[in-house]
Amino acid sequence: MMYLCASEALAESRSLGFEVAGQKLLIVRKDAQVFAYRNSCPHRGVSLEWLPDQFLDSSASLIQCATHGALFLIDSGECVAGPCAGQSLDALGCKEDEQGIWVNLAQHAL
Repeated sequence: MMYLCASEALAESRSLGFEVAGQKLLIVRKDAQVFAYRNSCPHRGVSLEWLPDQFLDSSASLIQCATHGALFLIDSGECVAGPCAGQSLDALGCKEDEQGIWVNLAQHAL
């Protein structure tokens, strides 16, 4: 597991982007849970964010690809609208403990 950040750095309904070991990833907090994904749209493989750490739509209820507007469910990564509908973001295993938020780059979330 690789340490990403302190828990306080990721507020509810917010997202953060990271580059760890040459891989781009993002984390989102929804309903007090943290979800981690590779920062790559399944449609074209482009990064998702509009601006640094801006991965969510205006309602902060979906992850949105800045390039094509595809929308993804935060809790599963499934694309529900856009050119990659039916595909999913690549979910990563993550955990949160008293030290902060951790991600496993080699392990996919179940």
